[in-house]
Amino acid sequence: MNETHKNIKNIFWINGSIVKPENATISVLDHGLLYGDGVFEGIRYYNGKIFRLQAHLTRLRHSLKGLAIEIDFSDNELEEALIELIQTAKKETGCSSAYIRLIVTRGAGTLGIDPRTCDKPSVIMILAPLSLASAEANQSGLKVIVSSVRRISADMLDPQIKSLNYLNNILARMQATAAQADEAIMLNALGFVAEASTENIFLVKNNVLMTPSLDQGLLEGITRAEIIKIATALGFKVEQTQISVSDLYEADEVFLTGTGAELLAVREVDGRAVKSCPGQVFKTLQQKYLALVSE
Repeated sequence: MNETHKNIKNIFWINGSIVKPENATISVLDHGLLYGDGVFEGIRYYNGKIFRLQAHLTRLRHSLKGLAIEIDFSDNELEEALIELIQTAKKETGCSSAYIRLIVTRGAGTLGIDPRTCDKPSVIMILAPLSLASAEANQSGLKVIVSSVRRISADMLDPQIKSLNYLNNILARMQATAAQADEAIMLNALGFVAEASTENIFLVKNNVLMTPSLDQGLLEGITRAEIIKIATALGFKVEQTQISVSDLYEADEVFLTGTGAELLAVREVDGRAVKSCPGQVFKTLQQKYLALVSE
């Protein structure tokens, strides 16, 4: 999308202030490190302006509520901290568009899993350049596989909690790497399509734009919601539904969406060429989405 700024250095904010890289540390007894006990949001900003901040903060609060973590910072204070990071990056590197990871951990405690031993949550922000798919993949489309690693079932853990524990996603991505693919598609416990390892998924079949419904165990992505809104406004028929692997194989178009990824077309699924990549629906939605984030 916008400038990549590969020369930008990481900028860190921890528990209320920007810190030097050598001081950007947390305790080895932090339960976020020990047990993945925490949540996060990935946030993009364009031309110095944060994209859909309120949606991210709303999802963050939902995740925190699910883990019964309370932080001392209000939404306004978190926004002020994000703006401080953005202004610092602009001053030091001239960067006006990048990525910020907002993380909340349970905090330091003991080696037991009991969260009552943790005195205070850690709130961390990391501003960084973002480079997800390769330039070749962005140009020609992604090669993806259907992973044997499943999404955690919604009856086991609320998929709308964006937790720090991404082990199944990591294992799925490792499968993709071993297969020389760019990304892995993860199924739910019943064998239906849920999402990619770090993105939501859409497909076009018989002139209908389809994406897995929320009851399929996926995380409700901010970009996913924007694409549904854009497509509906353009008059596309949009279905949030149950999608089989066969639907994926037979789709006319397949693409992924995410805060970091924006929109990425898929050219191949499990060795089967997607009929159109990039397809006309994808190109139309991508154009509208990029215009939206540029405003």
